[in-house]
Amino acid sequence: MTDVIKDSAHLAGVVILAGGASTRMGAAKAQLRLPTGERLLDYHVRHTLNSATFDTGNNKSIPIMIADNGRGFDVDSALKNSNPQAAIMHIADYASADSQDKNQNEKINKKIDDNIKTGGALVAIESALQTVIKSQSLNALTENQSLWLLVISCDSLIPATDLWQKLQSIATQITKNQAADKKVICLTDDSHLYPLLGLYPLSLEPDLKAYIDNGARRVMPFITPYLQAASFPNSWQYLTNFNTPTEFERACHSLSTL
Repeated sequence: MTDVIKDSAHLAGVVILAGGASTRMGAAKAQLRLPTGERLLDYHVRHTLNSATFDTGNNKSIPIMIADNGRGFDVDSALKNSNPQAAIMHIADYASADSQDKNQNEKINKKIDDNIKTGGALVAIESALQTVIKSQSLNALTENQSLWLLVISCDSLIPATDLWQKLQSIATQITKNQAADKKVICLTDDSHLYPLLGLYPLSLEPDLKAYIDNGARRVMPFITPYLQAASFPNSWQYLTNFNTPTEFERACHSLSTL
């Protein structure tokens, strides 16, 4: 194995966060329709399938995980049929023993958006990390390689291919400097940080599990000690962080002008 491969950052899995209540949007963001008629979830799955081809160190299909908080958002059958080898799966949020005890008598109606309850993004990311670590896809990689989970939120139209290419170069540089053990690489602009559009190293899983097991759920307090920000181009400015129909319309227009 060459030093180039050994020192490269490798994509070990992708999680698409699709479980939010989307109260300001008025509808689940994963189910929004682009001007082309394609659903937002299918848009992200399609680009995610393409992003996996950039990882030349992996000989097997990486897990593509949909974390939708049990809402049952399916993927377009045409996408599945065109990629029969793809490992597309739904995952449940990670639940600590304490949270399971607290919720065992609570009935949640997940069919009504106003009643959607979620433990937040970190419990979905923890579940994805655990799934990837257990995945057979890791057998194709050596312990010397840097393994990352790509996190994509459904309030963004940035293609997974572009996101992976942008962040992979930074992850590879971190790996070469032997500093990849505890880094979270996420996008930033002049005024916002986007922790749910980023790369999380698999080595961070025990720390995240401990954080959640201690009852914490907030994203920024957890990732701040590990943070590596990556500025994104101005052309991406309106492609993400949409929470209302007007903002989504603006994002679609911005996408059409790229």
